[in-house]
Amino acid sequence: MKISCSQSALLNSVNVVSKAVPSKTTMPILECILLKTENGVMKLTASNMDLGIESIVSDGAIEEEGYVALDAKLFSDVVRNLPSETVFLESDDQFHTVIRCGKAEYKIIGKSGQDFPKLPILKIDEPVVLSQLSLKNIIQQTSFAAAINEANKMMTGVYLEVHGNQMKMVALDGHRISIRVIELKQSYPDHKVVIPGKSLNEINKNLSSEMNDEAQIFFTENQMIVDIENTTMVVRLIEGEYFNYEQMITDQFNTKILVNRRDLMESINRATLLVKEGEKKPVIVNITDDMIELMGNSAVGSMKEDIQVLKEGEDLMIGFNPRFLMDALRVIDDDEISLYLMNSKSPVFIKNDDETYNYIILPVNFTNQR
Repeated sequence: MKISCSQSALLNSVNVVSKAVPSKTTMPILECILLKTENGVMKLTASNMDLGIESIVSDGAIEEEGYVALDAKLFSDVVRNLPSETVFLESDDQFHTVIRCGKAEYKIIGKSGQDFPKLPILKIDEPVVLSQLSLKNIIQQTSFAAAINEANKMMTGVYLEVHGNQMKMVALDGHRISIRVIELKQSYPDHKVVIPGKSLNEINKNLSSEMNDEAQIFFTENQMIVDIENTTMVVRLIEGEYFNYEQMITDQFNTKILVNRRDLMESINRATLLVKEGEKKPVIVNITDDMIELMGNSAVGSMKEDIQVLKEGEDLMIGFNPRFLMDALRVIDDDEISLYLMNSKSPVFIKNDDETYNYIILPVNFTNQR
């Protein structure tokens, strides 16, 4: 293989595919990035078996076609530190690779790319089309609630549903549920899939924040394919039926409060200053007429703060994991938010009127030390 391209274009593709390189693996070939030329196009590919990413080098020039697999970390470090000039890369039939750029020259021992897993990119149905920004936002606004512990694999996934002209994402970990709904520009056939949260977050890192940049999503029986400019990302879906999260949703509430989101976030942050990292201490919310008293207690002291609210219904005292509250509040754009509560042992619902977002957080037990 004998190719050339700009250092910036090569580095961009390396950065894109590196998000699919596994941190640990029993398959040494997966520690590599595959460079391959095909039909006059230069591509880089990486895979961890759950997520595969393929990126086209935008200005690649091909003198001799071929392929080589290079250690991902080494190759990334080399490309990142090359001068901003044209990169010349050549590998022989033993996969010994020479990289030249400016006055720098590297000789790297590569591997055969034949052992590298091929991305089964099969695009059959009509794609679901939306802006990369919209896809990026809905991922960020839900995936944080997916479980990290793989004891229950389904909980580590994010449920995605397309119905008509709406896309919904749901994530939960047994303590909270995040639900987001966005409107699409047109209607599509129904799709219901569960995507590994970790893979979805890596996909998110490659998405643009520009509204005019488009993403196309294809679905197969066990894969979701996301196409953006010069990049294809293939994720293996989690098999099985997702949880019946809708049974947790209710319209029956005894208390509703309207509060300034930033005021509530800042107060929770101040309450947690007394809590050491790893210490599980709740914030206690005491709801009275037009006021909530937010309290934090720890071994080193206590804190109280009053926040002005608009309240409908009954007074209530309830405790929450402060991180779960903050995670939800951070991804809501509204200045004023509504919290709906039943009693001290039932979850709080943070949602807007048309329920384009709905965050459900279970309370925690607390000892009242007023």
